[in-house]
Amino acid sequence: MLKLKSIVSRILRDDSRQLRFSPLLLASFVYRGAVTLRNYCYDAGLSRARKMKCGVISVGNMVVGGTGKTPTVIMLAGMLKKHGYKPAVLSRGYGGKREGRTSVVSDGHEILMGASDAGDEPVLIAENLEGVPVIIGKERSRSGKLAVERFGADVLILDDAFQHRRLFRDIDIVLLDREKPFGNGFMLPRGGLREPVKALKRADAIIFTSTEGDTDSGQGTVPPAELPHVPTFSGYRRARDIVRGEAKDISLLHYLEGKRICAFSGIAEPESFRKIVSPLCGEIAAFMPFPDHHIYTGKDIEHIRKVCSESGAELILTTEKDGIKLVTFPDFFRDLYRLRMEMDIVRSGLNFEEYILARLEA
Repeated sequence: MLKLKSIVSRILRDDSRQLRFSPLLLASFVYRGAVTLRNYCYDAGLSRARKMKCGVISVGNMVVGGTGKTPTVIMLAGMLKKHGYKPAVLSRGYGGKREGRTSVVSDGHEILMGASDAGDEPVLIAENLEGVPVIIGKERSRSGKLAVERFGADVLILDDAFQHRRLFRDIDIVLLDREKPFGNGFMLPRGGLREPVKALKRADAIIFTSTEGDTDSGQGTVPPAELPHVPTFSGYRRARDIVRGEAKDISLLHYLEGKRICAFSGIAEPESFRKIVSPLCGEIAAFMPFPDHHIYTGKDIEHIRKVCSESGAELILTTEKDGIKLVTFPDFFRDLYRLRMEMDIVRSGLNFEEYILARLEA
């Protein structure tokens, strides 16, 4: 299974023309046609999006994989809460046993579901947002109605919902990777594009994201003709602190200085995690990448422990998202350090926070 996921990942990122006339490309044309027809139905009014009795903000992207949606959702919910709003986060619950079924992950005060049932990202969001309900479900209108009626939400934040057009949104935020905004340029399954690039015309704001320390040169790879006339912002995923064990023993980043680290991650872009950790520690003695949303097993834990022991590492470090799935291994989890991330929107000519608040009030 790991090998198959690795092959799929390489295909989605391969921008060569070796597979240009492969069956995957034919499947991409079929997929593109289906998506185009669906979008036409909504654009022409043949299909209608359901409106909620509150504000709705979508945070999504154009390409399969990580662009920083989760830290952006957390940042956005915290910002709205600070300004007196009562936000709730709606997610599909990808990877959990209850994926697609409307369920309350957190009521804002207590986390009611684990990652195995709700998926890793909804639980991660819930752990970082006190006072903000998190609900999963395929039908966002149903989970949104629950958020409004049960928790009094006045703003719904849709996690990963740019392609979910059945629910009307007041603000559509699209995240694009600064280095490769459209992946390898191919549609699924030959590439990672979920929609044709022209779908960006639906966006109300675009955030070019990257890891802290990256340059801005990649933003220039987007042809001006492909960008709608909407505000664009720059966002950076940056390390916030590190936390250990269930007791949430939190340390500042300088705790890693000079230490030999054994790191592993099962996220869409494992190398981005390595890039973040490297300048924070003395040395990455060992690094193990796993597929995105990987479900860890006892054998995985044994392998990680063995590699770390042989490397002479002083501690084991992973992402906060991976750590959520490892609570079922208490002995391992107790000694595990997790790096917590945040999204920072760089101040430019237009202030992101002011723009979002103004759009909501309008």
